[in-house]
Amino acid sequence: MKRLLTYLAFHGLSLVLLTAHAADLSVSVSPLTSGPKHHFFGYIGHVRTIPWNQSGRYILSLQTTFQDHMPRAEDEAEIVLIDTQKGNSITVVERTRAWNPQQGTMMYWNPQQPETQFFFNDRDPKTQEVFCVLYDIEKRQRITEYRHPETPFGNSGVAQKGGWFLGINYARMARLRPVTGYPETRDWTLGVSQPENDGIFKVNIATKETKLLVSFKQLANALRATHPEVDGKDLFINHTLWNRDDDRIYFFVRGDFELKDRCNIPCVMHADGTNLRPLETFIGGHPDWAEGHLMIGQKDDRQILYDTDKMEIAGDLGTPELFPKPGGDVALSPDGKWFVNGHGEGGQNFYTFLRLADGAWVRSPGFDQGGYTGGDLRIDPGPLWNRDSTQILVPGIGKDGTRQLSILSVQSKE
Repeated sequence: MKRLLTYLAFHGLSLVLLTAHAADLSVSVSPLTSGPKHHFFGYIGHVRTIPWNQSGRYILSLQTTFQDHMPRAEDEAEIVLIDTQKGNSITVVERTRAWNPQQGTMMYWNPQQPETQFFFNDRDPKTQEVFCVLYDIEKRQRITEYRHPETPFGNSGVAQKGGWFLGINYARMARLRPVTGYPETRDWTLGVSQPENDGIFKVNIATKETKLLVSFKQLANALRATHPEVDGKDLFINHTLWNRDDDRIYFFVRGDFELKDRCNIPCVMHADGTNLRPLETFIGGHPDWAEGHLMIGQKDDRQILYDTDKMEIAGDLGTPELFPKPGGDVALSPDGKWFVNGHGEGGQNFYTFLRLADGAWVRSPGFDQGGYTGGDLRIDPGPLWNRDSTQILVPGIGKDGTRQLSILSVQSKE
């Protein structure tokens, strides 16, 4: 797949995978968690976000006592390790006050220490300032906290090869896009539509050196000529996505998101903040990076490959019949050999696996959304691959009405 995508990228050719339901493929379902408490990871299933640690023994999850309202400042979520070698037993290792039902607390295993270290966000209960935490499961302690009292931001995306993470202002989002924010946290930008001291931050994990890659004021100035709708809007950032080579960052510049004249501009820039460009084609709200500078997204009813260098569609994946909602939550497997699309329909989430080598595919049974199909409490499909590219972790509502996790395994029939 990597050679194919690289060839396409350099030669400007199209890829159309003609698909056929494969008799040799099947999907099995294994419940991972159960009530009475709720368990979920959150939608950050794109860009190789993997809930399993390096050995595959432990799976990260949040554990909460409610799912019917956004968390208040005092509402903690427990961070748990699910031990797959001990009957999926659950151990609480930490707690966080910076989380929401859609995105969780932005948990990432540290790519440079993926067996024992992971990141999550938290807030100071006295100051309500958001910060990022690096935790070690062997030491059972926080080994680093990344605090910025003047501009308190949380992790919004760890570089796929490690070494850096991006940060955004979750308090600003709580005000402007509540579903992805942390309510009642301190926002240093109140009353400022396009601040100079807020935007996308970049943090060196080892040294804590921090840089504001691009500010909201810089974004507005850069986008105004082609997107005059940025003027007069309180801008915010969603979905800061590193590509697999860690040399590109994709993100959305948004404002007045719930209104008809909303601002919703996909952008890409180099990892040092230079060469900022808006995409010439909107490719959906939940895309994923493929190899190199190609992205997987949506155009009308098509699941497409998009070349962010040439700003053009490079090909299609599957067909509209295979992917009825190509704008759903999508994820390329870590080995680049599988693609999965999660979409909601009729109150259920379904997952369609596409084997890229031959276009064979298989679809999972549905997972109950329990009525959480929209709004701040919704259950996005959010597929999360394991490190072997053989399983995904997915959310759903159990028979007892609690939010739980299941594992889908895709396999060839004997």
